[in-house]
Parts: sequence; C-alpha cells; structure tokens
Amino acid sequence: MTDSHLTWRDILGPRDAVHLTRATLAPRRPSGLHGHDFNELFWVQNGQVRHHLPNGVTELAEGHLLFVRPGDRHALQGRGQDALVVSVTLHPDLIAGLAARHPTLAGRFFWSAAAAPVQIVRDSRQMAEINQAALRLERGARDALAAEAFLLPLLASAQDGMADLPASAPDWLAAACAAAMDPRVFREGAAGFARVAGRAHPHVSRTARRYLGQSPSDYVNARRMDYAARRLTGTADSLAEIAADCGIPNLSHFHKLFRASHGTTPASYRKAHQRDVVQP
Repeated sequence: MTDSHLTWRDILGPRDAVHLTRATLAPRRPSGLHGHDFNELFWVQNGQVRHHLPNGVTELAEGHLLFVRPGDRHALQGRGQDALVVSVTLHPDLIAGLAARHPTLAGRFFWSAAAAPVQIVRDSRQMAEINQAALRLERGARDALAAEAFLLPLLASAQDGMADLPASAPDWLAAACAAAMDPRVFREGAAGFARVAGRAHPHVSRTARRYLGQSPSDYVNARRMDYAARRLTGTADSLAEIAADCGIPNLSHFHKLFRASHGTTPASYRKAHQRDVVQP
C-alpha cells in the first residue's frame, strides 16, 4: 500500500479555520493510507464503512464519529451502496487554542494519546443535532468562531457520557466503551460489550473491573439508563417502548435499573424534566 500526506493548506483557505466535505465512498479497497498535519472529525452519515488503520481494520456504521489527529494514518472504504461520510477539517491553531482554554479536554478526543483515533457513537437524535449544526457550518462562515460554535457543543455533549479511562487502558476497551453508547450494542447487554471489544468475555470482564471499576453489565446498564432518560424527556414514547428499545422488555427490571441510576421512577423523571412547548 502506498501512503500519501495532506496538509491543511491543501484544504483551507488563508482565512479559513474549518472546512466541511461530504463524500460517497467507493467499495474498492484503498490503495494506501493517508496522513495529514491537521485534525479531522468525520462521521458515518449513511451505510457501512470500513476504516483502515496501520494496525488493522474496524467496521463503522451510521452514528460513528472519529477524532483523527495529525500523524494518524488511515483510509476509508465503503461497504455496499450509499456509504456516505461527512468530514470536517480543522485548522491546527484552532485545536491548540481549545486545548489551552479548556483543560478538561486533556487526554480526550483530538488530545488523546491512544494509539488509534478516539471513536464515539451517537444515537439518532444526537445525530440529527449534529447534522443540523453541520448544515449551519456548511452554509456560514469558515472562521474560528463558526468552527467553535460547531465543535464545542459536540465535545461537551460527548464528554458527558465518556468513560474516564487512564492512559494505560487498552485501546480496545476505550473503543468498546464508545461503542456501548450505540443502542445497537447496549441492547445486547454485556454480550454486546464483549462482542465489540473483540475479546473473550472473562478477559473483558476482568479488564473492565480493573479500569472502569465496574462490570461490563453495570457499564452497559448505565448507558441504557442514560439513553432512557433522553427518550423520556425528548419523546412521548411509552415506557414499554423505551424499555424494549433499551433491550429490557421486562418493565419491572427496567424500573429497578432506572431508579438505581436516577433515584426516581421513569414516570416521575419524565414529569420533572419534560416541558411542553408553549405556543404564543
């Protein structure tokens, strides 16, 4: 495979801090990896994508977001028809400035020291918000203010649900924690966590207890209950529908898990946090 290298000057204008591109990916295997001297945020908008890295290949689906750093080498390949990704090129000075002003970003996202780019998964409602923000970015200015208006809410939202892993934690555990945000994974419970980790269940369990301080089942249930809380406040869906979508069709068990996580019943949580839209 032949590598290539891109620079931010290839993409950004002299006064630009950000540039957004939409691309439909071909199913053919890439001829090589590419690197760049800028940070890139990309997500899968539609279909399935194969992500090639120096140490292997990962499969991405709709809702997967990756934070690619300068020096990371990678390539993308479509799987089937209509594989669409959105890529955001960010000026290196912009990213350096964010790190200086927001110390809580240290070790996360673009500032991670992990061997592979950090990956997170957003649900359908979160993706709708990101896509709306992307449209505003695409239609507006390309300056630092516009870039930060797009990027900071995304980072703040993503950081809320991220596992606070030490630098010594294996990359596969960080990837599994990110994937566990996806309903397609957490519906399977601990088995889904072990599946995306790509390791034997006993090994995954031992490693999770060491670095997360909890079992895969407890970690996944917390993600389920976070998702349930968002559904309760953002939709009119019934408790049975939400519980089933979390992979917990037993309503009694769902109530027990929700109360343990949020300190109240699902119905009380909805009543306290959901607000009707008042029309003028």
